[in-house]
Amino acid sequence: MNVPELRGPLALSRSEVDRVSERRSDADWVAKTWDSRTTRVFTISTEGKVLVREETAELVFTGSAEAPDGIRCLLGLDADGVAYFAVIADELPDLPGTPMNLRTAGGLLDGRDAGLMTHAVALEYWHVTHGYCPRCGAATEVTSAGHVRVCPVDASQHFPRVDPAVIMLVVDDATDPDEQRCLLGSQAAWPDNRFSTLAGFVEPGESLERAVAREVAEEVGVHVTEARYLGSQPWPMPRSLMLGYFALAPDPGPVTFRDGEMSKARWFTRTELAEAAASGEIKLPGPISIARHLIETWYGDALPGGW
Repeated sequence: MNVPELRGPLALSRSEVDRVSERRSDADWVAKTWDSRTTRVFTISTEGKVLVREETAELVFTGSAEAPDGIRCLLGLDADGVAYFAVIADELPDLPGTPMNLRTAGGLLDGRDAGLMTHAVALEYWHVTHGYCPRCGAATEVTSAGHVRVCPVDASQHFPRVDPAVIMLVVDDATDPDEQRCLLGSQAAWPDNRFSTLAGFVEPGESLERAVAREVAEEVGVHVTEARYLGSQPWPMPRSLMLGYFALAPDPGPVTFRDGEMSKARWFTRTELAEAAASGEIKLPGPISIARHLIETWYGDALPGGW
């Protein structure tokens, strides 16, 4: 199965700063960097929102002296040595800007700001939901510039959780591009015309390729024999890493819904897909999702409409 490169950059995979992970445990360096006049800070609320300056499509930064109280997270240094921090606070500061979540802002921001926000959103959710030691229940303390929590009772260290998930576009083995089909599904909880690729979480002790085959079989009863990796994108809503694949179904057979997650699934040729998307018969995933990139990579061009 020939696999082309993904069409266009994945919005939430862009990043233009060095995360300087080796510096996080140096408390003196982190404190000195925080106090630097060149350091830039933005606030992320416990609802996962930040302020965005819409007219220039950029995050609203302040100096560290103007930043609110909260959990400070070092996000990295740019090529000019400017440091960037996010502060996790209950509310956003009263500054000019529009509150936005990552789904809205991710496709508007440039690579630097999209990468910074994606990093901050992942840390914010982890800090808000993992404030206590899972071993003894004691309140944990923030260390390593916002990237580790330590239990003061048993000294155990706790790190941000990332859940790997496979997301795959299933295609048949027709060699004629005009005849080849892709399989899209609609979850039971979605509006009737919303369709996307299949996806699911990787189970403990399972390879990514086996997860692709298992999820496709569970959701639509189709057997796939090849899984070819295309790319990955963080999806911290709340804590996923999406690993994108093409999956080949040499003998598609009938679609059967085994686990109840899907309510509909349809095979589309490229012509059928374009016509259904243009007419509004189906709505495809939004532009920042890796699902949209998988679909448009297979189709070979941009498609209309979206969620």
